[in-house]
Amino acid sequence: MASKREDILDAIKTALANTTGVSTRIYRSRTLPLEQRTQLPALLISWNNDAVEQTTSLPKLDWSLSVVLTVLSSGSVPDEQADATVVSAHSKMMADLTLGGNCIDVEPGNVTFEAIDGDSPIGAVNMEYIIRYRTTTTDLES
Repeated sequence: MASKREDILDAIKTALANTTGVSTRIYRSRTLPLEQRTQLPALLISWNNDAVEQTTSLPKLDWSLSVVLTVLSSGSVPDEQADATVVSAHSKMMADLTLGGNCIDVEPGNVTFEAIDGDSPIGAVNMEYIIRYRTTTTDLES
């Protein structure tokens, strides 16, 4: 079995299916570069922190998983090119705040933009979401 974190990340990828502009170019923690501009826009799903807190004397742990969705786009104004994908992805992330029963809540966080210079500029819009979920103290699967 997988950890609840992995179940949540899989649920996010499922929820993001048919996001505007990306077709099937939705990747989990992509390690290989996108080789051609024709592979953009693309959507990357990654996590950067999973903070835990034990808030009661019950054998439960409350987790706050920071997930970043990165929309990669190219064009003369890459953030403008990414906008329809950003709007669609956000709508899909907020449609079911339990991600199919895998978590307690989904909260939007900071959105940042990075421009990468080159022959054809590439932009990266990073959208953070805080996913709240709970496990037992002894089992990260439940």
